[in-house]
Amino acid sequence: MGNKINPVGFRLGVNKEPSAKWYANTKTYAKLLAEDDLIRRTVTADVGHSGVSRIDIERAAHNVNVTIHTAKPGVVIGRGGESIKQLRQKLDHLIGGTVAVNVQEVANPNTNAALIAQRIAEQLERRFAFRRAMKQAIQRTMESGAKGVKIRCSGRLGGAEQARPESYMDGRVPLQTLRADIDYGTARANTTYGVIGVKVWVFHGELVGDKQRRAANLPRPRQDEDKNRRRRRPQARRRPEGGAGGRSGDRAGRSRPAERKERK
Repeated sequence: MGNKINPVGFRLGVNKEPSAKWYANTKTYAKLLAEDDLIRRTVTADVGHSGVSRIDIERAAHNVNVTIHTAKPGVVIGRGGESIKQLRQKLDHLIGGTVAVNVQEVANPNTNAALIAQRIAEQLERRFAFRRAMKQAIQRTMESGAKGVKIRCSGRLGGAEQARPESYMDGRVPLQTLRADIDYGTARANTTYGVIGVKVWVFHGELVGDKQRRAANLPRPRQDEDKNRRRRRPQARRRPEGGAGGRSGDRAGRSRPAERKERK
């Protein structure tokens, strides 16, 4: 799909999983959704400078588990765990329930789309040349093992009078392929001459079969279900010795007159 379709939402259930895992009825859904938004805004405001790429929220009864994926887990935890303790107390006070905060380190920050977009936005705010920032990010991402990357910045680039979009790309970024593992991230640069939006697509390769199920945490089908799904091949019919249908051939033609002579 094009730039109007979110690549993560387009692949939910195929090789992506949602960042919020809970169920609610129509009466409490709006309230829990507002709580999720409040949790994300609070975490981003407090520890957003540590390179937060994703915030997962899980609910079980009245317990809320928040997992922060960050490139710098030491900054989120703080010295002796003081920062994360203060953050947990803040979330408990806002929500009014039991909140557990977990920190998980991002394996490769150079291939994470959200972290790449945040780094470019920070460079634009410090008045870096936007072309150099985009090309350096593409080079760094491709050297880290990505199959393809695409970066698009839009706004008053370089302080120009008229806003315009500009994008650079390297490698393959198949947005219409569902089995493609594409990471997508956005960031916002608040410059003195206006707001510049940054979008990043990173292609990590294609996921086929069980790899898709592992990526989306989907259960693997049972063996008996696999057997039922396989189509049985029709068995070839055995031809009689006399040829197709038993009538074509010399033997079938010669046997009939011999039988008539014996009867006479």
